[in-house]
Amino acid sequence: MGAMSPTHWLIVLVVLVLLFGAKKLPEMARSVGRSSRILKSEMRGLRDDDERPGEIGPGGATRADTEVRDPGNRQPGAAEATARPEPGPETHRA
Repeated sequence: MGAMSPTHWLIVLVVLVLLFGAKKLPEMARSVGRSSRILKSEMRGLRDDDERPGEIGPGGATRADTEVRDPGNRQPGAAEATARPEPGPETHRA
């Protein structure tokens, strides 16, 4: 009872034709086909990006290696200089 029998599909088809008209259905089917092709190609592209190893940069380091920051390589006093706001002109309102 849970599966769609051929009569169920026929009823669905008749309702679709009544709702959207015979002229709109082929356009809608083409649009759905294009959308599914675009989705498949984008998913394939994402999968290819994930499977491709990191790009090799200068010195044989991968892109991921060069983006890692070394926290021990900071200049002394750099954090304090950026933490303090610059003093601005004083304005008094009465």
